Formats: sequence, structure tokens, C-alpha cells
Amino acid sequence: MITVSNVSFAYGARAILHDVSFAVPRGRIVGLLGPNGSGKTTLLRIAAGTLAPDLGRVEIDGVGVIAMSRREIARRIAVVPQETHSTFDFTVEDIVLMGRYPHLGAFELEGPDDRAIARDALQATGALELAPRRFATLSGGEKQRVVIAGALAQASDVLLLDEPTASLDLGAQLDVAALLARLHRERGTTMVVCTHDLNFAASLCAELVLIRQGRILAQGPTAEVLTPANVAALYDVHADVTFHPGAKHLTVVPIARA
Repeated sequence: MITVSNVSFAYGARAILHDVSFAVPRGRIVGLLGPNGSGKTTLLRIAAGTLAPDLGRVEIDGVGVIAMSRREIARRIAVVPQETHSTFDFTVEDIVLMGRYPHLGAFELEGPDDRAIARDALQATGALELAPRRFATLSGGEKQRVVIAGALAQASDVLLLDEPTASLDLGAQLDVAALLARLHRERGTTMVVCTHDLNFAASLCAELVLIRQGRILAQGPTAEVLTPANVAALYDVHADVTFHPGAKHLTVVPIARA
């Protein structure tokens, strides 16, 4: 589905990514892990077509993203940013309906079908009762569910999520993790998840790509990649990595600085 091939990128003289390559198969959830400044968000922006790489290319089903129009990209890829702020006092339903814009013609307004798709997306994320609320009045967890609903309403093949649990309390983090897992299970949604939360990644992602200083440190199935040695190499932290029978996934407990 998505292929990142030999991508390098720099902001001026500051190199951010160095010859990065990985693939995201259709219907898979892949996690991007790395410390602050490792290039994760830049890589996500390049995958979304909002930044052009200096070298290399990103393809969707063999078609280069750089050659696609913004509307074409939006029909294939939906982005859930780390933070969403609304300048205007939109309702939740208005926010989700914005996801339909790539499917509308010039000066075309949303029709009954678009509203039905938006309400279905709200239903899928458990946010339908929030539809008449003003977006600015929602909690962090509620906003994240609404933004994910907007991405679903976009009817794209792929979701790119940048720190989807950042700044959320523990309960909201679990809610978002459960929501994404259910969307993947029921809809087969392909996702790339950029996150600092190793336990969140372990609970959700089938594969991981570990990035440090703009280079790939390791990639592959989560059970093979999420090891104490790789955590130490990635974050300079000694950690205990074990399978938790209650959580039913690997868990990471930081012990000390390496």
C-alpha cells in the first residue's frame, strides 16, 4: 500500500532523515517509534505528501505521492494530527463533515449522502451523541475521537496518526487504543501510528519501525523488534520488556538511564 524508498530530508543545512525505507502493507498497523527530534513527524508529513523529500520517494500502490494532487492524496490518505485547534466555533458534526471535502466538486455543498457518512463515522467512533456540541467545549479524549471520525468520513485507504494519545489521561488513552483496534478489526483500516508510548504501540501495532537521528535502527514484527536491547539503543534507557498475560501484549517498564 505505502512504500517509503530511500527518503532523505533536511531543513536547510540540518539533516533530518537519512536514506529511510520501509513498507506498510494493506490492512496493517505499523508504529513509528523514536525519541524527540528523531524525524518521525517529518517522515509522517512526507508520507502524507505535505513535504517533498530531498531524495527518494513515497508511493501509494505504486504511484508517487509527489505526482498526485492534494485532492487525490486526501482521497487516499487521512491524517490525524497531534493537536487540533478550530479557529471558528464549529460543531462536532461540522468538523467531521470537513472530511468529505476531497469528494466534493468546486462550490459543491455537502449532501444527504455526505451527512450520512459523517454520522456513520461518528457512530463508529462512539461520538454520535457529541454531534451538536461545539468542538471547543470537548475534552481531549472527545476531541481525538471526533478528529478520528473526520478521518474516517474522508473515506481514505490509510490513516496516519501523529501521537494520538498525547496529553490524554490514562482512561482516554485506553479508549483511543481500543477504538483504533476496533476500526482495524472491523474495517481493515491501514494505519501508521507515530508515538512515544511503547506500551500503546505494543498493544496496537503488528510491526514497528524504530528511528533514531533520522536513521532506521530496526524494523519488523513487534514481538521481534521491541526488545530490551533495541529500547536501550533507541532511548538510552534500560527497560524490562515482558509479555503481560492480562494485557495480552508486550509491556515495557523503564528501569534506568543506560
